[in-house]
Amino acid sequence: MPEPTAMEVTLDDAGPVLSARACAHCGAPVEAADRFCPACGGTQPVEAPSEPAGPARRFACKNCGAQVAVDPNQRSYTCAFCDSTYVVELPAEDASREPPEFVIGFGVTHEAAQEKFRRWIAENGWFRPGDLKSARIEEKLKGVYLPFWSFSMLAESDWSADVGEYWYRTETYTTIQNGKTVTRTRRVRETEWWGLSGRHHRYYSGYLVSGSRGLPQRDADRLNPFHLAALRRYAPYYLAGWLSEEYSVQRADALATCQQEFHRREQSNVAAHLPGDTSRDVNVRTVFSQINSDLILLPVYLLSYRYRNKLYRFLVNGQTGKTVGDKPVSWRRIGLAVAAAALAVVAVAIAVAAMQ
Repeated sequence: MPEPTAMEVTLDDAGPVLSARACAHCGAPVEAADRFCPACGGTQPVEAPSEPAGPARRFACKNCGAQVAVDPNQRSYTCAFCDSTYVVELPAEDASREPPEFVIGFGVTHEAAQEKFRRWIAENGWFRPGDLKSARIEEKLKGVYLPFWSFSMLAESDWSADVGEYWYRTETYTTIQNGKTVTRTRRVRETEWWGLSGRHHRYYSGYLVSGSRGLPQRDADRLNPFHLAALRRYAPYYLAGWLSEEYSVQRADALATCQQEFHRREQSNVAAHLPGDTSRDVNVRTVFSQINSDLILLPVYLLSYRYRNKLYRFLVNGQTGKTVGDKPVSWRRIGLAVAAAALAVVAVAIAVAAMQ
């Protein structure tokens, strides 16, 4: 991780200028006058304010589409999302792009994230390929502020369904028992169906849509939850000493993804709202309104590496410490383990047969 740098940020034309720096221990933003980090409690050196480091350099990955802002002194960049070196530098930031509105600072240190990777990659270690160089892979771990779109909206639905109510009857039947025909009774469940329709509405929020082409929504969902109550109004000093990706998924595309999820939730809520014992042919027609959006930056540790030309990825939620990822396995070793287990079963069966 780059050395933390001090930055000065003007909140607005009439507001004060805040001088802040990244904590030397955990990277969280620390006000210049604070002697201790509010995130980890680490002691902070007393430093004179320094000038801003200058505008960040922007790189775009031609392989996965990720766009990342890096330290202005950095001359080259390897994509943290796909481990590709096929990146190009972009022009200075486009003023028409929507700036982030909120941010959550890192609560997990780089060292703690590395330790999480060591433990994670060592799990079921016998099944890992023997030539997997974990130490070399570990060096690729980077802390990145990733963009997410957060939407809130009102869902109003017309619905129709067949609703069923159970009722029971007793029937008589015959069967053969001990060579004789006997008469018995049993309880049989029947369902009475009737059509029903109505309206339903609910306000939805809190679903995070990845704003990065390099981070598929599947991986973004696995990283949850983030505790959004910790959101703070965005200021550039939060990014001091960290990589930061710019959104490459446009708001309209993110909105479509979010509405698919909220429509699924609305269908589930309507189904749970229906009376009776069961239902079928549930049809929900939903219209969304009062749509609001926020572009937020969330802390993530990201490690991407290739093993035998296949991409693997490890992620740490930089706020909660939750880890997710995929790792290679040795199918030869798995085959040996299965064969050994099968031989053990055969040996036990032979031993049992010999005792009889």
